[in-house]
Amino acid sequence: MAVAHLSMMISKLQNVSTSDHSSVVSMNLFVALLLACIVIGHLLEENRWVNESITALLIGLCTGVVILLISRGRSSHLLVFSEDLFFIYLLPPIIFNAGFQVKKKQFFVNFMTIVMFGAIGTLVSCTIISLGATQFFKKLDIGTLELGDLLAIGAIFAATDSVCTLQVLNQDETPLLYSLVFGEGVVNDATSVVLFNAIQSFDLTHIDSSIALHFMGNFLYLFFASTMLGVFAGLLSAYIIKKLYFGRHSTDREVALMMLMAYLSYILAELFYLSGILTVFFCGIVMSHYTWHNVTESSRVTTKHAFATLSFVAETFIFLYVGMDALDIEKWRFVSDSPGTSVAVSSILLGLLMPGRAAFVFPLSFLSNLTKKNQRDKISLRQQVIIWWAGLMRGAVSMALAYNQFTRSGHTQLRANAIMITSTTTVVLVSTVVFGLMTKPLIRFLLPHSPKQTTSMLSSEPTSPKSVIVPLLGQDSVDDLVGQDIRRPASLRDLLTTPTHTVHRYWRKFDNAFMRPVFGGRGFVPFVPGSPTERDNNVQWQ
Repeated sequence: MAVAHLSMMISKLQNVSTSDHSSVVSMNLFVALLLACIVIGHLLEENRWVNESITALLIGLCTGVVILLISRGRSSHLLVFSEDLFFIYLLPPIIFNAGFQVKKKQFFVNFMTIVMFGAIGTLVSCTIISLGATQFFKKLDIGTLELGDLLAIGAIFAATDSVCTLQVLNQDETPLLYSLVFGEGVVNDATSVVLFNAIQSFDLTHIDSSIALHFMGNFLYLFFASTMLGVFAGLLSAYIIKKLYFGRHSTDREVALMMLMAYLSYILAELFYLSGILTVFFCGIVMSHYTWHNVTESSRVTTKHAFATLSFVAETFIFLYVGMDALDIEKWRFVSDSPGTSVAVSSILLGLLMPGRAAFVFPLSFLSNLTKKNQRDKISLRQQVIIWWAGLMRGAVSMALAYNQFTRSGHTQLRANAIMITSTTTVVLVSTVVFGLMTKPLIRFLLPHSPKQTTSMLSSEPTSPKSVIVPLLGQDSVDDLVGQDIRRPASLRDLLTTPTHTVHRYWRKFDNAFMRPVFGGRGFVPFVPGSPTERDNNVQWQ
């Protein structure tokens, strides 16, 4: 009896050892592939036809083919996809770095246009895609898709991925265009996730006017509550670092506190069923404006590069896995009896993306132009076409939402769900590779000679937080505010057409009078030994 028990224990230990060893092998191979993506991406740096996203996708596809052959058709990837892995570990550094590095003045100057594109545009796109899918999928033998699934499809494919376009655009040559594409991409991702969560949380079997109003109220609550939580977390980190002077003893503590506070904001948002994307994005903006100026010079350099590195690795990880998962034999086996159906679904979804995006880009651009007097600030037709094109690509957020809706722990046992997963993968691959490869020639054709706008509001503003001289919403010094007569707008139309620098001056006066004395920032930084920047700033403001 004892011998049998001992034999059983040894067998279990061997199984555990084998399992652990296989996991270690998989992680080693995946890390090696990440390194290959970095090296090949560096070699292709001058050739912007193929960017990091496309490189990682293609390497993932090639790796999937090799694994499929070695495993004799059993598997095509090294790791099992987990929605938690994506939403809890990979997405936060990407979104936080976007807010931390954003050129804030240009972002907030176009804030209303960005919100219209990112929030209202996402709702319009989701509605068109859902209605189109409902009509076309009825004619195909897909399987059972409930109303919640069809609405979720709209939210899944309303999530854009404008990485390819941003890598081609020059932030200094086309500040307006870059700001709109970048800002819309972040707000769009947040809106898509909030919309997706709202759809999942409602009983859609009985829809009436009260349910619709409740749905919109819940959506607006999630949007604004998530934003305020991010702002609160950013201000809290600035206040703690400013008051406790961590830099006197260790810059490591400053860096650790910033990273953990940023991550805590995201986790708290998820804990309270808010949008972690919006929360961590605005936390990044607030930290770059207040917290980043309160730390020592060495901590500033460290945090800037640390956040950018984490974001880069997470993005590469996601696209590499998507490439391998495109050949997942388990899901393709469900649709092997009717591959034409999967192709038809993918084609329909790709076809719906174009009118779904055009339905809001051009009308909202027209409305935005009505509120601007300066011709330079208006969105030209060529720029509208580029904005429309930039949002046709789909990426990691769409994949993660699709897995969340149609799989359980990365696996599916229903034919309809398998078709939706394979179709989503196809749409992501085709849109990223095909549309991504055509992005550079399209932009060169529409904007053949983009002169550097040295007189623009962005040309003299270094990318925050790379410089310590960038204010949040303007470049007017405090002295410029003294003695100036600022005309108060008499009507809503006057407010909309008032030059944006006037609004910025209002904010600057409030920021300098109330916010910076409490939370720190440029010019209100405590003296920390070993940081000349802090000492110089204190001398300047005493």
